[in-house]
Amino acid sequence: MTGEIAIGGVFFPTLLLLSVVALFLTFGLIRLVGYFSLYRFVAYRALVDLCLFIFSLGLLAVLFPLLGIRT
Repeated sequence: MTGEIAIGGVFFPTLLLLSVVALFLTFGLIRLVGYFSLYRFVAYRALVDLCLFIFSLGLLAVLFPLLGIRT
């Protein structure tokens, strides 16, 4: 995935914008996991949070071209 997205005449790297979206998605997932008390099944909460971020970023990177948005 190469290219930039122009927002208001300023070019931003696609991966940067996907990372910001993945960060907000991860915040929602962390709250959801905490609401259902699923952290009691894991030993390292911070590692699970990092894995949720990486998983959501990878998912967005795969789905981004499928949405038909050109960079």
